Amino acid sequence: MDDRKTIIIVDDSIANLKIGKNALMSLYNVFTVLSAKKMFELLERNKPALILLDVDMPDMDGYEAIKLLKENPDTLKIPVIFLTGKNEIEDEMKGLTLGAIDYISKPFSPFILRKRVEMHILVNSQQRVLEEQRKELQKFNNNLQNLVAEKTKTVVELQNAVLRTMSDIVDRRDDVTGSHIERVQAYLKILVDGLMERKLYEDITKDWDVDLLLLSSQLHDIGKIGISDSVLQKKDALNEEEFEIMKRHTTIGVEVIKKIEARSSACDFLEYAAVFAGTHHERWDGSGYPKGLSGENIPLLGRLLAIADVYDAITSKRPYKKALTHDKAVKLIAAGKGTHFAPDLVDLFEEVVDKFAAVQNEFVVAFALSGGGGGLP
Repeated sequence: MDDRKTIIIVDDSIANLKIGKNALMSLYNVFTVLSAKKMFELLERNKPALILLDVDMPDMDGYEAIKLLKENPDTLKIPVIFLTGKNEIEDEMKGLTLGAIDYISKPFSPFILRKRVEMHILVNSQQRVLEEQRKELQKFNNNLQNLVAEKTKTVVELQNAVLRTMSDIVDRRDDVTGSHIERVQAYLKILVDGLMERKLYEDITKDWDVDLLLLSSQLHDIGKIGISDSVLQKKDALNEEEFEIMKRHTTIGVEVIKKIEARSSACDFLEYAAVFAGTHHERWDGSGYPKGLSGENIPLLGRLLAIADVYDAITSKRPYKKALTHDKAVKLIAAGKGTHFAPDLVDLFEEVVDKFAAVQNEFVVAFALSGGGGGLP
């Protein structure tokens, strides 16, 4: 029995359908159709795990098609990835608002197409398992405390797996190693631990759930799902117009998190995540973005993550630059004291730089043992 998942590709170009099918047919059952009308006819007989939907099509475009999909209870939960030659952020935001989970720009690489589909299939499978676990929990008797505790642990582990996968999708779109999220989280933990040990900002930190806070930092760049591949994956430095587009990932990130918050009870977690997403590019002197906040008007979480994020950016290879050394990163962050970074937090950073170096070295060693692949030097 063939238990492979089914993918439907909808595109009015026979060439695109052939490329997509050839890229995916070794892993999935792939159906190709030339129009949205044909897709809906096919859906009467088949329930796919994912739909790859062209935006620009005659008779019915992708936007109209996804509206109909989301209005039908039978097709509401089928993940949709748009295939498009459009690179305007407004077009991508429109599709994401209508319910698409991602965009893939045309012409697309078969390898990128396959990897993006694999990751979204994984996320969707984990979400279904998580939903099943939640339904189980609702049935448990209040007296079965041990069983509840065990199942709750499983749910948390699944949530963490989904979160890591979401973050990995963002990093892979940005053409950097998924370890960026883990490294920034590790550096942030060093700074938070340093605050606690030195009893700095006790009036603020006393109410922090540190484990939840650190976990939520993984969503700081989630807004990059709304930035086109042509900007995210550019091999050279961004021009002024492209940089303005890139800067929008902070506000898009906050919008995405707020939408999740409206449908969730995980308020503290999402509040932390929104602060990280919206303020980690603000600068102490007010020259940052998106709001140009300055000084202590920047939330403490944003001030802390700014140092962790910049340190990782400096010491990691990116498409447009080489990785610099730990010592160079320390000098550059020290040079940003009072301009880019909060002076007291730079002082804290300089007291714990050996821990930053140790973590950075651990990832370099792990990267080397894994055979390399991008991101770290």
